[in-house]
Amino acid sequence: MTHRTLAVVSAGLSQPSSTRLLADQLAAATRDELVRRGSEVELRVVDLREYAHDVVNNMLTGFAPAALREVVDMVTGADGLIAVTPIFSASYNGLFKSFFDVLDSESLVDRPVLIGATGGTARHSLALEHAVRPMFAYLRSVVVPTAVFAAPEDWSDGTADGALRARIRRAAGELADQIERRPPATGPADPFALTTDFLQMLGRGDGGAPVS
Repeated sequence: MTHRTLAVVSAGLSQPSSTRLLADQLAAATRDELVRRGSEVELRVVDLREYAHDVVNNMLTGFAPAALREVVDMVTGADGLIAVTPIFSASYNGLFKSFFDVLDSESLVDRPVLIGATGGTARHSLALEHAVRPMFAYLRSVVVPTAVFAAPEDWSDGTADGALRARIRRAAGELADQIERRPPATGPADPFALTTDFLQMLGRGDGGAPVS
């Protein structure tokens, strides 16, 4: 049985949060789909509101506090990512953007990503396509075709209605497809690992005289 890790990032600010509720349902649907296909799945859920001060400190100093470093490693080392934000002023909220700003620009290359959002009106749904998807395209992630937006009318006593459930299942299946196409993740990249050997660094192309 293949072991898979799925990182779930929720940028909801309130508690309870409809953003976290959507993130949990997307995570459960993706986990169930991967399990159905024979994988063992570990969910790693991050509420960004708990790390807001650390994110700001990281932006100011360039260094992640220990707790945030663990979260960054967890997200960048997962097989797949579910990222959900509330929509404010027709875009993602500042906490969501700031978190992804502090990640290394290469850390999510080719990573399967499912994007979701919540908002006070369905008119905000286009923000997923004109704001959230382009951000992950810049990071060179593989964003699944179906983005999931949930407005207040999509919920009934905390339960997704039929149309929202269908979108969740479709998006979860697409994310599971992308995860299955890739070998299991080996964890986050070592930021101190050498990408060239010492001979190259010294300008020696063949181990002999320095290259002019």
